[in-house]
Amino acid sequence: MAIGAEQEQLGFDFMPPKLVKVTPAKLSVWADCPRRYRMTYLDRPALPRGGAWAHSTLGAVVHNALKAYFDLPAERRSPDTAADQVIRCWKGDGFRDADQAMRYRARAQGWVRDYVADLDPELEPIGLERWVSSPAGRLIVEGRVDRIDERDGELVIVDYKTGRHVLDTDDARGSQALALYTVAARRTLRRPCRRVELHHLPSGSVATWEHTETSLERHLARAEEAADELSLAADTLRAGGDREILFPPNTGRHCSFCDFRRHCAEGRAAAPDLDPWAALAPE
Repeated sequence: MAIGAEQEQLGFDFMPPKLVKVTPAKLSVWADCPRRYRMTYLDRPALPRGGAWAHSTLGAVVHNALKAYFDLPAERRSPDTAADQVIRCWKGDGFRDADQAMRYRARAQGWVRDYVADLDPELEPIGLERWVSSPAGRLIVEGRVDRIDERDGELVIVDYKTGRHVLDTDDARGSQALALYTVAARRTLRRPCRRVELHHLPSGSVATWEHTETSLERHLARAEEAADELSLAADTLRAGGDREILFPPNTGRHCSFCDFRRHCAEGRAAAPDLDPWAALAPE
């Protein structure tokens, strides 16, 4: 008798549990609004999304400019060449007009120039926009990390921020994304990793946190709980479940910024329409 058949006859279930593949972005969308999760990741054909947001464009440009800066040979790295990368990477999507876009481009150049002025031009990150992926508990955790440094034999997760609010230690400690990147990075690159940093370019501040095994386990446990919920909802939907019951809207002020606002009457009723440049920091 085959081993599998014998085990089944004896009443044992040796099927390994299904690993759920997640990214911090997926978990964040699920936590914010299950309906938005369905529209983002499950609906086919995909629903049309809203237009670009200027603050998102600004953040993407700064990220791309910093990657381009580190891609340069060390002898060519300087605050001015870093600012030049902002021009090379610039896009004006979501801004009110060309004048507003140029003012914020100049502001972004200042952020990047000041940030790089405090860095060693010889710094060679272990990863830039590095994709990491690793099994962790019942999950396969993966995602793209802005920057991974190596300091004193340990990896450091660096996340760039360009929003209007200055971040602090609580933000670094509470970031599920940074915790999951820590787990995935150390297993992908096979080096110790505990420290996470939020680099807020507009203020020049750095918020840091040193994770312990206990704090990482807490983040993983919460991620597994959310992954179980979203996986069950998706499986039930595929089996013919009611999508409105499985993926209800979670309304609030964030509905103003939802990419699927036009498809959600509850979201439109919960929060006002905003201009695409509304979330930019005041000039």
